[in-house]
Amino acid sequence: MLLDIAIIVFLMGVAILLILLEIFFLPGITVAGIGGILFAIGGGIYAYTITPVTGHITLLASVVVFAVIFSWLLRSKSFNRVALKTDVDSKLTSSRELGLEVGDEGVTLSRLAPIGRASIKGITVEAKSTGEFIDEETPIVVVRIDGYNVLVTTKENIIN
Repeated sequence: MLLDIAIIVFLMGVAILLILLEIFFLPGITVAGIGGILFAIGGGIYAYTITPVTGHITLLASVVVFAVIFSWLLRSKSFNRVALKTDVDSKLTSSRELGLEVGDEGVTLSRLAPIGRASIKGITVEAKSTGEFIDEETPIVVVRIDGYNVLVTTKENIIN
């Protein structure tokens, strides 16, 4: 009987540990979560094969232990060291608010394939080409501004 209790405690302890590891440290569904569920099922089945009372006690005890550890981990100060606590206070400014207009000229700072960075009127913006790839340091002209999108083409295409 003592060996049975040791087996049940081991199976349920590993199950709780793996499930908590899955919840707090491993994103998504991983081997730890699946293993934790399998250990919990195995421990429950093993406990119920001994006697139904043992199964009920095992189920109740494991739920209580899991809940206590889970709530303790949520309230613990140790998560403050690993938790992300930055506030984003910036805002997205539309291209029109920056003073960009159709016909403004600039130069690409990176390759537009079809999106990249460009400097227009001394302002660095994310620019989108009208279809073709545009190499770095190529003179460009603003063709259209749609909210936050600045559509550009090469200066050469405007002249031709």
